[in-house]
Amino acid sequence: MSIRPATSLSMAQPTMEGAGVHLHRAFGFHEPRRFDPFLLFDDFRNDDPAAYANGFPWHPHRGIETITYVLSGEVSHSDSLGNTGTLGAGDVQWMTAGSGIMHQEMPKGNAQGQMHGFQLWANLPASLKMTEPRYQDVSSGDIPTVVDDDGTSVRVIIGDFWGKTGPVDGIAAEPLYLDVSVPAGLRKRLKVDTYRNTFAYVFAGAGRFTDASAPRGVLLEKEVAGQELNIRDLSGNQTLVQFGSGDEIEVQAGPDGIRFLLVAGAPIEEPVAWHGPIVMNTPAELQQAFDDLRNNRFVKSAH
Repeated sequence: MSIRPATSLSMAQPTMEGAGVHLHRAFGFHEPRRFDPFLLFDDFRNDDPAAYANGFPWHPHRGIETITYVLSGEVSHSDSLGNTGTLGAGDVQWMTAGSGIMHQEMPKGNAQGQMHGFQLWANLPASLKMTEPRYQDVSSGDIPTVVDDDGTSVRVIIGDFWGKTGPVDGIAAEPLYLDVSVPAGLRKRLKVDTYRNTFAYVFAGAGRFTDASAPRGVLLEKEVAGQELNIRDLSGNQTLVQFGSGDEIEVQAGPDGIRFLLVAGAPIEEPVAWHGPIVMNTPAELQQAFDDLRNNRFVKSAH
């Protein structure tokens, strides 16, 4: 077994999308090969309904898949194929845009006005860019949670982990998508396929990920023993950690524990032509997509 080193650490950056939704973007629109097969990752959380209530009105997608994971509040969705639904706390939706879909997503806070969730974009290989669109809506109760003897808890959203299989399947990127909680002070190793690009996104608590070349690890706390860390090591909430090669990650939870998403996927290694919500392989395909959009040919199939 070899521990994956934490090769980079960065903070999610504030931005706005849709009709003025305030969110934090961990990565996206730059260096698409770096996280291949993943293209973009957003953390949308806010306690102020004015910062998200206008949502994401009707917009197109082609050539990608999106996964939406809601922690609190709700997200109502509808699309050009007649699908409608609402995601609540703990629910997941994977949308395969494929050949083209128009949809909208409208967030709503919980009783306290809080809204929190994540959206991840995964690329489709050339052979599936124009596949038929589809949805997988998964309720929270259908997502297995496995708890280890030491108290580590893992929600298995996609993939196989610790004897459980996530309910979302048939995804081109063959991803692993886990919601991991490690108790305070605990050191834990988690197995990840050697050949998959892997990242973690910390959204609660603190800790560090062990680096085989630097046993102290990449620290995810602003202060250790009262000493300020170098800016390269600063982290905590809303922190993205990218890993190098190996078949395990090792995390040391801080005094309040740590909770993070662990995501891995098989790289596609194909050219990327990307503009806004449409991702194809060549500029000509991208131009064709926007021509289709302008000429009402974008939605290729219907139920």
